[in-house]
Amino acid sequence: MTITDQHELEGLREIGRIVARTMRAMAKAMEPGMTTAELDDIGRDMLEREGAESAPQSCYGFPGATCISVNEEIAHGIPGERIIARGDLVNIDVSASKNGLFADTGATYLVPPVPASRTRLCRDGRRAMEIGVAQVGADRPLADIGNAIGRFASGRGYSLIRNLASHGVGRALHEAPEAVPTWPTRDARRMHRGLVLTVEPFLSRGAHMAVDGDDGWTLYSEPRAAVVQYEHTVVATDREPIVVTLPD
Repeated sequence: MTITDQHELEGLREIGRIVARTMRAMAKAMEPGMTTAELDDIGRDMLEREGAESAPQSCYGFPGATCISVNEEIAHGIPGERIIARGDLVNIDVSASKNGLFADTGATYLVPPVPASRTRLCRDGRRAMEIGVAQVGADRPLADIGNAIGRFASGRGYSLIRNLASHGVGRALHEAPEAVPTWPTRDARRMHRGLVLTVEPFLSRGAHMAVDGDDGWTLYSEPRAAVVQYEHTVVATDREPIVVTLPD
């Protein structure tokens, strides 16, 4: 999507706030002993109260309102009977639409107690996303996003999942520009003013690829290693990028 006027921007900000608040509410409610289905119900109820529609369900028939991925699951985890336990890494990914506009956000949360290494991984995963977001701007190469994230990751001994990319969003959950790398690349495409896209690197301590599981949805790391993901929906401008997936 390309933002062309203030009305479109305000509509995108509205759905951006909704998905951000939903994710934060789910994270705040999460505790050991609850199932991922129970956590998903919190997200479903909140989206419905806000008049928003789950994008994974409406666009792809996903069997949940949100994607909840635990430990070895790194993306598109199906909410179900899995019990959240102490020490888990839980990724919550919320995408939804309202009035024809879509926004997408995600973050990885820790269930205490956790080792310091996982705390650092989460801190640096969020920092990798922030570095990528800072590269978003009109007439800049898309490659700037992945190249900046790659410098940060390699400098700290991390790897990046290289087949789960960022993407355009706004009028649909996934639209042009498709497959925006969050790893070093020579991508020749450029961003333009008003372009809406996600920035969502997957940072790891050794994994390089995502592979399919048996349920047709859940993705796992290859080789198996801890992975974290943080995601914002961002608008390119001539100045600072506009992050629309903020709760306030």
